[in-house]
Amino acid sequence: MNFPQLDQDYAYCERIIRNSSKSFYTAFSKLPEEKAKAVYAIYAFCRLADDTVDTKGSIEERTNQLFHLEKELQLFSEGETPEKPMWRALRDVFTRYPMDPAPFFDQIEGQKRDLDFQPIQTLAGLEEYSYYVAGSVGLMLLPILAFKQPQTERLKQSALSLGVAMQLTNILRDVGEDYRENSRVYLPTEVRQRYDIDIATVMQTGPTPAFIQLWEEVATESQKGYDRFWEQIKLYDADCRFPILVAAKLYSAILDSVRKNNYNCLHTRNYVPEVKMVRLISEVKKLLQK
Repeated sequence: MNFPQLDQDYAYCERIIRNSSKSFYTAFSKLPEEKAKAVYAIYAFCRLADDTVDTKGSIEERTNQLFHLEKELQLFSEGETPEKPMWRALRDVFTRYPMDPAPFFDQIEGQKRDLDFQPIQTLAGLEEYSYYVAGSVGLMLLPILAFKQPQTERLKQSALSLGVAMQLTNILRDVGEDYRENSRVYLPTEVRQRYDIDIATVMQTGPTPAFIQLWEEVATESQKGYDRFWEQIKLYDADCRFPILVAAKLYSAILDSVRKNNYNCLHTRNYVPEVKMVRLISEVKKLLQK
């Protein structure tokens, strides 16, 4: 093993998460170093998969890029390591932890659904989609965050709940951005019809009472996922509980940021202010000390 090279590979993955997600980096950088580096490598894979779909270029180009990534993953799962920083770092992760490649393939399936996006009809359909693009990440991380724990069904469901909750939060935060930049509306058709909501119209009028009711219905589902995860926090390794609880709290706080901004997720990117991030981190410390 070329340790200087491996250090550089992990540093490459760390730069990706640091530059792409302040909330995730703030949380996971507090893990023990070996576990933090493993999370960075997994995040780098997920970021690459997501960027392959959302970057500019024709649908053919992006499809080919995603196919290439899937082919590399298939080779990786068969024991061959592509000579790239992310794959070398992931090989080390797979050597150190009892990893399963299945959720990595599920992540790519989620990106395929974005490439060939079809309107999501129901809340159940939205949760299924959210599993592929985010719940799968929870399963990727479990062997690291609960390394010392039995991999029970209850543990897996808690990780899935958190991943789906975070994805629903993403969707609620990015309603306008998804529509403007990608012509996608993730809010389920059945729910929009029930509230008589047309996103193109709401983009012009701004948040209406009906849109706010719709938004809150989906937010309720997101909050249920966070609650299910929080109830099971003791299933995770003791040295991981603080970082993953911070990540969950910071992400769930995005919902309150949208509310505070009068539900303007149509023309404004909502985020958790630095001062609130510090306060939430302090609250998590006190919660875990009880």
